[in-house]
Amino acid sequence: MNSADPQTETDRAGRYTARVYAERARLLAALADPAGHQRRVLDDLLEFNAGTDYGTAHGFGRIRNLDEYRRAVPIQTYADLEPWIERSAAGEANVLTADRPAVFFTSSGSTGAHKKIPVTRRFMRTSFFPFYYAAWAPLVAHFPEVLDRPGAVLNLKHDPIAVPPTTSSGKPHVGASQVNFGETFGEPLSAEPGTDAPWAELPVPVAAHDHLEKTYLRLRLAVAGDVRCVIGINPAMVAALPHQLRLWWPRIVKEIRDGTLGGRPHGSPDPDRAAELERLADRFGTVRPAHVWPRMRALFCWTTGLATLYLPRLKEEFGADVTVLPAPVAASEGPVAVALDRHGSAGSLVVTASVYEFVDADEDLTPDTQTLLPEDLEPGRDYHVVFSHVGGLYRYAVGDVVRVVDRAHGVPRLAYAGRATRSDHAGERLREAQVTRALSGALDATGLELRNAATRVDSEGGTGRYVFAVAPAGPWHEEEADAFTARLDDELARESMGYRKARAAGRLAAPATLRLPADAFLRDWHDTVAGGVRPTQVKDRLFRQDSGQWERLVGPAGTAPGPLPREERA
Repeated sequence: MNSADPQTETDRAGRYTARVYAERARLLAALADPAGHQRRVLDDLLEFNAGTDYGTAHGFGRIRNLDEYRRAVPIQTYADLEPWIERSAAGEANVLTADRPAVFFTSSGSTGAHKKIPVTRRFMRTSFFPFYYAAWAPLVAHFPEVLDRPGAVLNLKHDPIAVPPTTSSGKPHVGASQVNFGETFGEPLSAEPGTDAPWAELPVPVAAHDHLEKTYLRLRLAVAGDVRCVIGINPAMVAALPHQLRLWWPRIVKEIRDGTLGGRPHGSPDPDRAAELERLADRFGTVRPAHVWPRMRALFCWTTGLATLYLPRLKEEFGADVTVLPAPVAASEGPVAVALDRHGSAGSLVVTASVYEFVDADEDLTPDTQTLLPEDLEPGRDYHVVFSHVGGLYRYAVGDVVRVVDRAHGVPRLAYAGRATRSDHAGERLREAQVTRALSGALDATGLELRNAATRVDSEGGTGRYVFAVAPAGPWHEEEADAFTARLDDELARESMGYRKARAAGRLAAPATLRLPADAFLRDWHDTVAGGVRPTQVKDRLFRQDSGQWERLVGPAGTAPGPLPREERA
């Protein structure tokens, strides 16, 4: 909610900052005894939910330690828990949790957009809010001016909805960014930076599912302001902003000049600001966020996965001195790690939120897979994440892979490495993280840069091979593209034994690259949102085996092989 009283804003900013620092201090203190806190989280979820149908079926009341818990409860996915969740969503009480879910989150992951993630008040109080507040500490500590004014932050993920869709029992079934935590969970300070900006609640009518127009309207209002920070969480949203700014520039300038918003009267005409913006575009030959908001200080989004390939160039769009702060490692289902300092990619395990178990990312997850504990993890390795929390998710394989960067404060510091999805045409079992690292290694070795990349297996010519659709950040000469493709082949073999064996046995041919226009992925993102998908849910997607998705990205000629593999050249 917007406030016209500067003193009220100042008071709230002070209370908010104090809460953020207090929660960070509590998490840091908890890291002194991670094993003890993990035991307490387990004891709490077992005791609180022992009388539920799930707790009774799995003997929660008899479980005394983690080993007994692991024997009683299998590792499970959403599909395994779905019958229990559907009963709860239909209004049945005491199914997974002793307290009824207040809302069901939709998953914003690359799959399962229609999941119903139960969210209870106890989960929010004990697991979510401590991590949630602490996540903002690096931003608030180093860029306190973002709290000075409601219009200082452009929060791209904030998407309030007047009439939310509901489950059959009437509970909201929405994304986390569409929930008013203050009203739903009694947390008046929980409105994150940017959610009280003048564009947070649009002052003109717009269809609930017209996400592209909503994005335009917020950008139109923000261009007239002095934005210091952009919050996206999903980096694809942040990457889309400069593209949208250029795409919509004539419309934005005209509406500022005319005093309209979405074609309707809004505020006063501002020909001076419009003229200033036109001069900027004429001076620089294009328009960038750095031109429109010269006092921009920070971006807040995930900094790993495919974003590692394009964030350095993207950062320049917002300003040479802009800092990119990493968003937490978390999913709609629960938190995993949060940055408690200014590390560029990793966060400390949130030992007070869930019981965490891990499995080497190269292993298959089965109900009885042996798991590792946080103290067993090794820096430089990738792991599946399995967590249990009081909100009704028990030994839940969230589908994400994390990489252990190092250890800090006695616990592993984790970075998001990608989805657990594999591409396995000929026994190569490639994971997103492996392909991303291979792409990064090939770029480093050749001195080239990308704006984004995707891949699929093309088997039309017989032996399958990976075709990489890439959007170069600048022109590539043919010999450079050939060198990149050859090095990518080597890097994939280095990352994956399965790929190395498949190549050696002739089950996979050498990869090929297909160079796309620089804005190809941005146009694809834009078109997906125009098709009705919420922007928070349109994430970077590396594996695109679906022919429709692939053709939408590369066009009908996208099956062309590009440069010939090495062994096929004359």
